[in-house]
Amino acid sequence: MAYPDDQLGEGEQVLVHRHPHWKLLVGPVLALLVVLAGFGALVLFTESLAWRTPVLAAGGILGFVLLLWLVLTPLLRWRTTHFVVTNHRLMIREGVFTRSGVHIPLGRINSVRSSRGLLDRLLGSGTLIIESASDEPLEFDDIPEVNRVQSLLYGAVEGEPHDHYPEDR
Repeated sequence: MAYPDDQLGEGEQVLVHRHPHWKLLVGPVLALLVVLAGFGALVLFTESLAWRTPVLAAGGILGFVLLLWLVLTPLLRWRTTHFVVTNHRLMIREGVFTRSGVHIPLGRINSVRSSRGLLDRLLGSGTLIIESASDEPLEFDDIPEVNRVQSLLYGAVEGEPHDHYPEDR
């Protein structure tokens, strides 16, 4: 079973299952293009050098390390971050090797707010702010279609009938 299905209790249904907004992947894609272009330029500019092989090997190792650090790590972090709303609770889970998570029963949520800057409004994302019985409000950044998620979550907290929200597992 995949997350969150392996975490569901009796009668619990997933209403929303989202990863962070795709805008978080723009940087890794640009890094991929820059690393590939840099290695391509290295291949072109070292064509006439006698010591081309060691330079290309060093460039390949550096490119590989950069790809792991700037591309693969953020991609895995994005893929392993889950924002889930069920008919009983809100669950946030993140982490590749070390997982951390927050589970908030819907009955403990006092208010649900959202915040959207200009870029967020253009891209359809935003920050969801949950006030619960804890001391500080919890902020969840880069939630896709934050207004729809806020409305659905508020309705679930109030016990209103709900429709399932399209999932993007």
